[in-house]
This record gives sequence, structure tokens and C-alpha cells, in this order.
Amino acid sequence: MGGLFAAYTLLYGVALHYWLFDGKAVKAASAYLRRRFPESSPLMIRLKCYRLFVSQGKQLVDRMAAFSGGADFNFRLLGQDNLEKLANQQKGFVLLTAHAGNWQIAMTTLAGFKKKVYLVMLPEHNAAVKASLGISGEGDFIDTIPPGGAPGDILRMIKLLKEGHIVSFMGDRAYGAVSGSVDFLGEKAQFPLGAFAVAAAAKVPVAVLLASRVGYKLYDVDLTNIITPVYEKGENKKSQLIRWSQMYADILSAFFQQKPYQCFLFYDVWKQ
Repeated sequence: MGGLFAAYTLLYGVALHYWLFDGKAVKAASAYLRRRFPESSPLMIRLKCYRLFVSQGKQLVDRMAAFSGGADFNFRLLGQDNLEKLANQQKGFVLLTAHAGNWQIAMTTLAGFKKKVYLVMLPEHNAAVKASLGISGEGDFIDTIPPGGAPGDILRMIKLLKEGHIVSFMGDRAYGAVSGSVDFLGEKAQFPLGAFAVAAAAKVPVAVLLASRVGYKLYDVDLTNIITPVYEKGENKKSQLIRWSQMYADILSAFFQQKPYQCFLFYDVWKQ
């Protein structure tokens, strides 16, 4: 009823509630903030946590407004040449997202593709993600797929990529999948390796998608970073997967250096 500004105003109180009473959320957010701002005192980390909650709240409001038709947003696409090359190749590609910025709203920029996007996610997350993205049926350009716990799931992903579709992974949380140790914001962290393993098996590139809120109704959608995983003979495969994952971790670190309050990981990936 009041538009985006009314919703933004309301969320300051909502964010304050979580900041004061949700110790689990504060602890999860602080795991990132301590690494991003190592010079800050515990009090400053706590204050930065509130700012992070507000930032996330604005992007949640934006996402709901975009998919409900309540507001129109503008997108500046960085990496247009990369996108055109990926769109025109016969095979598909792996899209690597992160708990960074507003990746859901950035998915709308892929709607014009002739390629369908398959989001790799746990079944228990399907309902929430489908609701937030407005996924309703077979006619949608986005669908979901299991994360590959069984060999058949992996083979299906490779088949979809060879048929020209897009398979999208969340690249910064393993959710129990095979992971490797990489340097991330100054410390060793555990990042999943599945996206690179599937891409190497299907012989397709990995495009890193980063979407950042840069102003009122304005987002940058960055597809400038492309990683091409090709196994080298005679070298340990997991070591190669970790090397590609390190490239991705470096891209994320650079993103969070520029936009520190757009990391919504809320999970201690540094904990062994």
C-alpha cells in the first residue's frame, strides 16, 4: 500500500527485532563480519551486523516487489559479450551463484535465453525458492533439480548441459557435499566442488553471477567472470577442482571488499 519506501521504513524495526533477539542469526552473520572487518571491535561488529540485516531486508523487499509486479527495476548488465557467447553456444553452461547480493532478482535477466535454468538445491528448499522466484510449472524458464547425491543426478546434470541448458549451483556453501579448503577473506574456508566437477565432465564453462544493489530500483548484474575447468592429465583431479574453487573464492572476496554489506552467507564456512 505504501510502496517500497514504506516497506523499507518498516524493515528497520523488523531488522532491529532480529538484531536484538535472534542470537543465532547474529552469530552466523558475525562469522563473516569478523573476517571482513578484522580491525573492528566486538561492539563495532555488532553494529555492522544490524547494518547487514537492513541491507538484506531491502533486497528481500526488492525481490518480493519485483516478482509480485509491485515495482519495476533497472539492471545494468556487466559482461554482455560473455552472455551473448554463452547464449549462442550449442552446449549449456554452469551458472555459479552465491549468497551475495540479490541473485534471485538477477535471474530475470536470463529470461530471454532459449536455455532453461535448472537450480541445484535441496528438496526441502524447493518450495521457498519456487515461491520467491514465481516458479509454477513446466512453462517456466527456471526449474529445480536435486543436488546430485546419487550418480543418476550427476548424469542428468551433464545431460542437461550437453542439451544446451543452464545448471545453476550455489557455490559458497557445501550443504554436506564434497568440499575443498580455499583461502577466503584471509582464512581457510570450505567451498563445494560439485559445480566444477560437473562442468569439467560436461566440458562446459562456469559463469559466475553476482548481482549487487547499487541504488533505488537499480542493480548491477555481473557476468564478467568465466572459469573454464579442463582437467590436466597427470594431476590429481581434486587438486584441480580446489584450484578452480579458489578462483571463485577470490572473485567473491573481491566482491565483498567492494560491497561488504551484501554478503548474506550467514554460515561459518571457516569452521572445520
